[in-house]
Amino acid sequence: MPVLANTYLTFAAAAVAEIAGCFAFWAWLRGGQSVWWVLPGIVSLVVFAWLLTLAPAGYAGRSYAAYGGIYIAASLVWLWMAEGQRPDSWDLAGGALAIVAAGIIILAPRSA
Repeated sequence: MPVLANTYLTFAAAAVAEIAGCFAFWAWLRGGQSVWWVLPGIVSLVVFAWLLTLAPAGYAGRSYAAYGGIYIAASLVWLWMAEGQRPDSWDLAGGALAIVAAGIIILAPRSA
């Protein structure tokens, strides 16, 4: 699988894990759900952190920066699919820009 596609899939999986983990805490602290929501939330956040280590960037900060773009887009999908709020055209434009920006960060030609 090409590096870019593999990177985007890794970041997408990390975003789902992070959003799900954070949402579990949101459900407990803001949504009135049981404290037991925290357990799968913690597991999900650990999976998120592990997935970020799989990115091909040579530096953690660069990996996190590129991941941020994918996180933005994934959050908009979560907004629509999990919360029932359809993203508007501004959301979609920002999400598309964020994905392009993530690609620039990861694929930019750099010397060792």
